[in-house]
Amino acid sequence: MENSVTLTIDGQSVTVASGTTLRAACDAVQHTVPTLCWHENLSPANACRACVVEVKGARTLVAACSRIAEEGMEVNTGSDRVLNARKVIAELLLSTSNSDLAPDLVALAKTSGADAERFAGGATWEQPVLVDNNLYVRDLSKCILCYRCVEACGDDAQNTFAIAVAGRGFNAHIDPGFGRDLPESDCVYCGNCVAVCPTGALIGKKEWDLRQTGMWDESRITETETICSYCGVGCELNLHVMDNQIIKVTSPMDHPVTHGMLCVKGRYGYEFAQIGE
Repeated sequence: MENSVTLTIDGQSVTVASGTTLRAACDAVQHTVPTLCWHENLSPANACRACVVEVKGARTLVAACSRIAEEGMEVNTGSDRVLNARKVIAELLLSTSNSDLAPDLVALAKTSGADAERFAGGATWEQPVLVDNNLYVRDLSKCILCYRCVEACGDDAQNTFAIAVAGRGFNAHIDPGFGRDLPESDCVYCGNCVAVCPTGALIGKKEWDLRQTGMWDESRITETETICSYCGVGCELNLHVMDNQIIKVTSPMDHPVTHGMLCVKGRYGYEFAQIGE
C-alpha cells in the first residue's frame, strides 16, 4: 500500500497510513494505550505521559499520542518499564489532585495497580475553588495540568488565548497572565475549556451547585438533541435535562460543525427556555 508504513506492536504486524501516530496504530490492533491529556480534537500536548510505550532501540519511553509510526518499528505497550511508568504517573497525579470526577485517572490507577497513598503527604497541596463568574467554576485541586483547556482556548478551537500554563514544579498552574483574575482576562466564557477538561477541575456553575447540595443524580438526567437557535451556523446541542430543567449543554465531539465546541450563547444561553417555570 502506497503512503503506508508497517510496524510491529506487541509482536503483531500492522500497516497504517503514513503520519499515523503510535496511539492510533495501537488502537488499530486493539492494544489501546491509556491517555489523559490526549483529546480527539486537540493537538497532542505530551503532558501526562500516560500513553508511553517502548520502542526498540529508543533510549527513552516515547509518547504514543504524538510519536509518528515509522517503517519497521518494534513497539511494546506492556513491558515492565512501561507498566512501571504508568503506575508512577498515576501515583504522582493522585498525590496532588482530587480524582473524584476524573474517571480516566481512576481507571489508569486501577489498571496499573497504583498506590494512591505512596506519595501522599510529601507536600502541602491546598488549591482553591474559584467561583468568580456565573457560568463555570474552577476547582484547582482537581487540575492535573493536562493542557487541554489551554489548547481549546488557543488555536485548536477558540483562538482567544486567555489562559496559559504559568510557574514551575508545585507552583505550575493555569493562569490568565499578567496578574489578572479570569474576569479581567480575554476569556469570552465559551466554556470550551470546560468541555474538554477530564477531571472536573472546570465544571459548569449549575452542575457545581447541584453537586454541592447533593442533588446531582446521573440516573435522572436525560439528553435531548437539538440545533442551536441563536444563529444560522447549525451547531448541534445535547441538552442535559433533570426534573424538566436544562442543567447542562454540550455538543458531540464528532459533530462536523462544532467538533464539541460552542460559543457562550450556545453553551450557556438556555435560561430563556425555562422562564416562567
